[in-house]
Amino acid sequence: MTATPLFSLGTVVATPAAVSAIAPEDIASALARHLSGDWGDVGTEDWAENELSLKEGFRLFSVYRSGDTKFWVITEADRSATTVLLPEDY
Repeated sequence: MTATPLFSLGTVVATPAAVSAIAPEDIASALARHLSGDWGDVGTEDWAENELSLKEGFRLFSVYRSGDTKFWVITEADRSATTVLLPEDY
């Protein structure tokens, strides 16, 4: 069963480094998790911040892994875009 998306991703983009380092299926899985409110490997404070951000319309931030590669998914506050990137791309 697929969860109902909690928000809009807007335009989805990824940095060149992320595209090179992350398997496409891992990006797709991370985006689905992000959309459903599974923020991945964020700490307790960041998880709570995302829950508030979801209600208040602020930026959303998730952390996932593809093998040994950590990557981030960030959705802008206005929900116009979601970026997949490596931490070093920020």
